[in-house]
Formats: sequence, C-alpha cells, structure tokens
Amino acid sequence: MPFTVPLPRAPLEGGRAQWREHAQDARSCARWYEKGLGWATVAGPPLQLLTGLRFDVLELPADAGDAVLRRTGATGPVALHGERMAFLVAAGSADEVPGLLDWLEWGAIALGLTALGADGRMPAPAPPRWPCATAATAQGAAVWLRPPEPGREVEPTLPALAPFGYGGGDGGSGGGAPDLVRLVDTAATECHRARLLRRNTLRTRTQPLAFS
Repeated sequence: MPFTVPLPRAPLEGGRAQWREHAQDARSCARWYEKGLGWATVAGPPLQLLTGLRFDVLELPADAGDAVLRRTGATGPVALHGERMAFLVAAGSADEVPGLLDWLEWGAIALGLTALGADGRMPAPAPPRWPCATAATAQGAAVWLRPPEPGREVEPTLPALAPFGYGGGDGGSGGGAPDLVRLVDTAATECHRARLLRRNTLRTRTQPLAFS
C-alpha cells in the first residue's frame, strides 16, 4: 500500500485573525515610535529600535537596575526585557563607557554592564498604556518602566557626559540632563553588589547543612 503524505493543513481562521492582529499591533507600535518620537525602527519580530542615532543604551542585570532606579531619581527612559534592564543615555555615550569604567576603577571587574551604540539594536517595548502592553509583560517581552513621552524632546532627559564629570545637571530643578558619570558609577556599584549577592545566595543554597 503506497504511503501518502497528507497535504499541509490550512491554518485555522482564529490563527489567521490572531496573526493579523499581531501584525497590526506591530505596525501601530512602529508608527508610535517613528511618528511620535522620531526614532528609527527595524521590523521584527520582534520590532527593534536602532541605537546610536537618537540615543545609546546602558544595559545591566535587572536586579542591579532595580537598585539603580531606587537610588537615582532622574534618568532618561528605562526599559525591562527579561532579566536585563536598559537605561537610555545620550547618543555617543556608549563609546565613553569603557573609559569611564576604567577611570572609576571598575574596568578590571566583570560587572555584566554593557553599552549599545552605533548600529546596535534593542527590543522595542510595547507603548505604555496600550492593550498589548499587559500581554507583553506577561510573555516576558520588553516593557517600559520609565517611558518616553511622544511629542516631547527625549534628548534633554538623557544622561550625558558633562565637563569635569560630576559638574553636570542632575535632572532636578537646576536643569540639565542627568550626569552620565553618576549613572555609570551607580550602575557599576549596583552590578558588583548584585553579583556578590547572587554568589553568596548560591553558596548558601549549595552548602551542606552542619549539625552539632
């Protein structure tokens, strides 16, 4: 009896409708970034934002990033993607980060702190308060913790390298963008602290119990 390979089954109508809805959400999301913020996007999935044009990204572990948010009042937009947190900083800052880490005496320590600049990409978070934003959070997709505001210039809010390091603005009433040196120093400190905490926690879990 000859073996017959069944023909591929057409997707269910519900699947087609879900695909069309997803594609429409992606196009709407891209328009939100391109028209509302003037940011370049790259079609996905997932939709991505180009770094090095309007902003660079300082990326670090989420537990360290959470501590940075608690310590730092003024930042630019901040996004969360899985176990990594992305702080938007002024364009060109990524090139300065390695030198800053060396100057701050963090250069020889593995921190899990990286910077994305020219030709880099980051996942585009769902626009805040959109219906798809809740679903994106549940599925582990990128989300905004401190979102940008369409119609307003984002650049003045981005941490930038100020003359003489700590002489820059703090984002408060004095005006000016938050200082990049302060942010990098705080991020490096919290990355190191979180790394030690994770190591100690792992050691405690694997250490055999001692009985007297």
